[in-house]
Amino acid sequence: MSASLFDPATDEPTDNARAVSSARMTRLISAMQVGGRTSAWVIAFALVVVVVMWHRVVYIVPAGGAGVRWLLFFGGTVIERPVGEGLQLMFPWDRFTIYDTRKQAVDSDFTALTNKGLPIELKLTIRYHPDFDTVALLDQQVGKDYVIKIVKPTVESVLRRYIGREEPEAIYTNKEGVLSSIISRAIEETSAQFVSIDDVIIRQVTLPEAMRDAIATKLVYQQQAEAYDFRLVGEKREAERKRIEAEGTSDAQKIIRQNLTPELLRWEAIRVEGDIAKSTNSKLIIMNSADARQFNLNVP
Repeated sequence: MSASLFDPATDEPTDNARAVSSARMTRLISAMQVGGRTSAWVIAFALVVVVVMWHRVVYIVPAGGAGVRWLLFFGGTVIERPVGEGLQLMFPWDRFTIYDTRKQAVDSDFTALTNKGLPIELKLTIRYHPDFDTVALLDQQVGKDYVIKIVKPTVESVLRRYIGREEPEAIYTNKEGVLSSIISRAIEETSAQFVSIDDVIIRQVTLPEAMRDAIATKLVYQQQAEAYDFRLVGEKREAERKRIEAEGTSDAQKIIRQNLTPELLRWEAIRVEGDIAKSTNSKLIIMNSADARQFNLNVP
């Protein structure tokens, strides 16, 4: 006869089964806890790796930018056409450098000597931008501090070299475009080094005070001399006008004397007398001539 579930003889095996099941459940829960902690550590480590390596893997080239790739296992700098705007993915052991190819400006203040050894202080603003097609060579041969290494030193060097050949006054007054020509040379020489110089703006030119006052005085005298020359030219033209007028009057008188006859004179006298007789303001006329005539005056 089979044992009943409620038979006291079967109570002990049931308790053992429950104990085994409880132990198994405890081990399972413990294993899950250990596995959960491990998974949490793995996830945390992965997040740290992603955060740390994100800026070594994902790059975004902004508007007006150019990216230069440097590959550790494939020959270093990629000289071919740089990477344009947008998203770029790289291996973490490679390098990706972003350059701004838009127009930029930098100030430069320096002192140059003229051909007479006088110092001139110049304050400039240099407008420039890297060339997109050659930005990889710029990165390879110069680097991101190209403004300090190329732009400012080259412009200042060219200006010093050519200013040293000129007179202080020519530089201060930009006589015959001397300073403008020097700036054009500086732009041309600097633009040959992977960077285009758009313009060099002169903000200020300062000479020693004594030299500046001497030039100002000279310019005042020069303006006065030019004013005197202008007046002299006017006087000469006025004298020429009077001479021509006198010659014309003399020629007219010669012509009149050649055609002047007594009959013409008598006719002119009669015409004048008629005009006088018509005048309401005439009071008394005394005529002393051989052919004097009498006429009535319209006296109010």
